[in-house]
Amino acid sequence: MADDPAQKTDKSSEEEAKGAGKGATEAKATTAKAKAAEKAEATEQRPPKKATTSRKPKTPKAEATAAAETGVGKEAAEAAEKSPAAQKKTPSSRTRARDKAEAKTSGADAPSERVFVHANAKYVRTSARKARLVCDHIRGKTVDEAFAILAHTPRHVAEDWRKLLQSAVANAEHNHELLGDDLRIASVKADEGPTLKRFRPRAMGRATKIRKRTSHLTISLTPKD
Repeated sequence: MADDPAQKTDKSSEEEAKGAGKGATEAKATTAKAKAAEKAEATEQRPPKKATTSRKPKTPKAEATAAAETGVGKEAAEAAEKSPAAQKKTPSSRTRARDKAEAKTSGADAPSERVFVHANAKYVRTSARKARLVCDHIRGKTVDEAFAILAHTPRHVAEDWRKLLQSAVANAEHNHELLGDDLRIASVKADEGPTLKRFRPRAMGRATKIRKRTSHLTISLTPKD
């Protein structure tokens, strides 16, 4: 059979289209090669950039450790450690407590803590005002002087103070192994206690309140200086 002219025209058009596509791809490839060559020439002509590194300021402690590791600038490291910035650090509470304990335990020349021996009498049947009139005479005196003063004081509460002073001396000798002759009165005070309320009859059938005062007596002894 003879070929149809319409089929021939279709084949020729397909071949032309294929040829045009190949030409376009070749043109694109050549342009890409040209651009790559231009970029390579431009990079070769540019001077190389200097590498910039960000340096953080070193603290005196870091500089000292770096110098110690490298073995260079030992004098500079010592100066950095002795600088005020390095010495600003305050010790922690645990370090302070340890230092205090070591200071107490170490050294025989450290001053010993003062010992105080206490004795108190509660609910003494006298007013605090009357008790203070007597205790003001023995405050700061030695034990022997206080006993002498109380023995010659013409007040009823002086006997209570004398008994309380004897109790304080006994506590010092028994509990702290101190001598009574080497003690003095560090502090003495009389505080108000509860008041006992009583009533008694008066004229015209009235009742009058009677206040029976009480007080708390305290004595503290300490060794003589």
